[in-house]
Amino acid sequence: MSTTRADRTAIRRTALSRPVALALDDGFIHQERTFFDYGCGRGDDLLRLHKMGIPVSGWDPAFFPDEERTPADIVNLGYVVNVIQDPDERVVVLAAAWELARKVLVVSARLDWEAADAAVDFQGDGIVTGKRTFQKFFTQEELRQWIEQALDRPPVAAAPGVFYVFRDEADAQSFAVNRVSRQRRIPGIEKSQALVADHKELIEPLMAFVTERGRLPVDGELPAAPQLTAVFGSVARAFSLLRRVTRADRWDRIRQERRADVLVYLALAAFPKRPRFGALPDELRHDIRAFFGSYRSGCTEADALLFSAGDQDAVDRACRDATVGKLLPDALYVHHSAIEHLPAVLRIYEGCGRQLAGAVDGLTLVKLFRRRARVSYLAYEDFDRVAHPALRSAIVADLKRLDLHFRDYTRSANPPVLHRKELFVADDYPARQRFASLTAREEKMGLLDATSTIGTRDGWQAALAEHGVSVRGHRVVRDAPDARP
Repeated sequence: MSTTRADRTAIRRTALSRPVALALDDGFIHQERTFFDYGCGRGDDLLRLHKMGIPVSGWDPAFFPDEERTPADIVNLGYVVNVIQDPDERVVVLAAAWELARKVLVVSARLDWEAADAAVDFQGDGIVTGKRTFQKFFTQEELRQWIEQALDRPPVAAAPGVFYVFRDEADAQSFAVNRVSRQRRIPGIEKSQALVADHKELIEPLMAFVTERGRLPVDGELPAAPQLTAVFGSVARAFSLLRRVTRADRWDRIRQERRADVLVYLALAAFPKRPRFGALPDELRHDIRAFFGSYRSGCTEADALLFSAGDQDAVDRACRDATVGKLLPDALYVHHSAIEHLPAVLRIYEGCGRQLAGAVDGLTLVKLFRRRARVSYLAYEDFDRVAHPALRSAIVADLKRLDLHFRDYTRSANPPVLHRKELFVADDYPARQRFASLTAREEKMGLLDATSTIGTRDGWQAALAEHGVSVRGHRVVRDAPDARP
């Protein structure tokens, strides 16, 4: 007879749980969709979502056993399967939650790197904690495979230890392509043209559509199309006029960028298996036809890039050719906001890591290994505010072993720190000039000369002390004589 207590795993939360917060950020949870929490504990997530105006309900065997288990658009199975001792019962619970999910099931469990601090004794395929609770710790790949085998559906990694399972294949592919799509600004109108000015309300939706999709709308995609046709003769003629009163090269670049986004999506969609063309969302099928002519042509081009992303020599060449990022002998380091500026091969390479890891909390830099099939996701102190932020954590995605490794630097007395922050970001990053000005000042003073020692907090502090200076904000200031050691 078991002596563990599953109800003791329910904790009081001061914010939304990680899986629910992710589903909210990714747009799955909103006021037009119902939400059910399967194993809701004390109901903290339900209370917070209810205050947002979201229709919610939940059930928990210990705290709300009399509540009805009802179908909902989004169902959350949050850190439930890891507290169930019987492997067969885990599958039954997962299947029951999936049965209730109309659109998306969110499944989460604790990962193996958390086990070291929790274990008191071993029991079955898990451990018993100091609170006499059972915990089954999964690897990321183990959790993915377990969900897929139990539900016969490929889950999508939302974050370490969190997966989405989609009811509709088209929704899964929409999520996948949105994940690799960059944000673009609508080009401004630079020349005066009476017809455009008089019909601004009609033109603006067309500009927004082409900015987002990189192509002209097909029949039925743009509600304003009939009015545009009545005024300009056709949607194509309206856009042709737009190109004359804006900068045509910006629209060409938008098309190229969107084409690259779809190409990256097609390459990554090969894992685990590309869907049928007919299973794709309508707008994505229109994109593929516009950019590649056919699904087969697009997939052929994507496969060539995917092959290159699996060739470390090709990855190394792409790292050396990249116009953004800090290149070191072992890797290229890039700020997360600059991933979209990388060559397609590196975007696919990074995308393989993200398919394994999902979104990483506090992500600052991505480390693309040049000679090993690995991608690291590095979280630092406030990148914009702290001049030389210290590393807080790293998640390493091993693309050969399909596994994640976590490293915690918060307890380190001497963590790595960053220098030359402007190298990690794109030219249009808002704080780039401030970063560059600090680097120029530090170079002039010789603070960056000792490259072998300044990479850690202690080494950097020693260099500052040696020169009798401190860094305040993003300025180098002389220490007062009595402040020097």
